[in-house]
Amino acid sequence: MSWLVWSILSAVFAAATALLAKVGVEGIDSNLATAIRTSFVVVFTWALALALERHRGITAISGRSWVFLAASGVATGLSWLCYFRALQLGPASKVAPIDKLSVVFVIVLAWLLLGESMTWLKAAGGVLIAGGAILLALG
Repeated sequence: MSWLVWSILSAVFAAATALLAKVGVEGIDSNLATAIRTSFVVVFTWALALALERHRGITAISGRSWVFLAASGVATGLSWLCYFRALQLGPASKVAPIDKLSVVFVIVLAWLLLGESMTWLKAAGGVLIAGGAILLALG
């Protein structure tokens, strides 16, 4: 499958995540809810890696990759903690679009830090995403 198909599947599962989490976080501490969710993610992804025998490549991972994967894991954890708290306090239909402002941040930071090209189409798309997120949050 192409990157586009995987991206669409990611969006579908992210939507399911928001809706399921909104219901699941009701009446419990958002940090505890995040810990429970993360535990399931860990078990599920390791089961998948083991079942597909992808775990064998773990010894070939460079130190640099370990550092960046660890930092990414910390950033993911912080994002999820904030996301679950936001879902606990606000409506999913407003929290999810604001969360998707991450797309705008990625466009800008990939340009500044990773040297990816900034085209007028990317810039316009980023502006439209930001505008749409703001409109949805206000609506």
